[in-house]
Amino acid sequence: MHKVILVVDDEKSIRSMLHQILTQEGFMVTEAESVPEAELRIADIRPDLIVLDWMLPGTTGVQFLKQLRKSDIYSDIPVVMLTAKVSENQKVQGLDTGADDYVTKPFSPRELVARINTILRRAFSHEKDGIVEAGKIKIDIEAYQIYCDGNEVNLGLLEYKMLLFFIKHKERVFNRNQLLNYIWGRSGYVEERTVDVHIRRLRQALEPYGLSHYIRTVRGIGYRFSVNDKKG
Repeated sequence: MHKVILVVDDEKSIRSMLHQILTQEGFMVTEAESVPEAELRIADIRPDLIVLDWMLPGTTGVQFLKQLRKSDIYSDIPVVMLTAKVSENQKVQGLDTGADDYVTKPFSPRELVARINTILRRAFSHEKDGIVEAGKIKIDIEAYQIYCDGNEVNLGLLEYKMLLFFIKHKERVFNRNQLLNYIWGRSGYVEERTVDVHIRRLRQALEPYGLSHYIRTVRGIGYRFSVNDKKG
């Protein structure tokens, strides 16, 4: 499965150049020219990595990065800062805020791609050959196949996305609104209780293998995925 990269830059020429370079390297690329547009893109597709310009209309990339790192759902998205600023203090500021790396304009396309690949390998080191596992559940992301205790299980798209999200965020509690933003994005109005329906379907799919307890209800808050003891 191709990794998705979001390019956030207010200069169309930069976005177009990066789009061409990254597409040629096999990435799927989406663009945003402002923070509000970037927020919509992130909610709709949840990119695997963000290339973020330092200076943006009405704000800075660093301010947006601070906001991103405070998010319960999106804080772990890797970010490469793209900047014409070269002072040591500014570099330190970006890295301290949570940037995974930075590239200074003008930049070498080969260097940028190399840095992106390095960060993605580190960020997705838990995926061995496109496989993620938790307890007795294994997901082959490339083949879109789910196995429970060695048995292949058929899931609908939304249940698949939900299970994959839970496995990547084990032991963390998410409320219904957070799950809605990730699974459905902001493309339309969906009631929060819709989450409960798909949680129930996911549990029903796991039940024959004795794994429905992996999806825990946290009363008054939401849901948590855990492969530990059955209680909780």
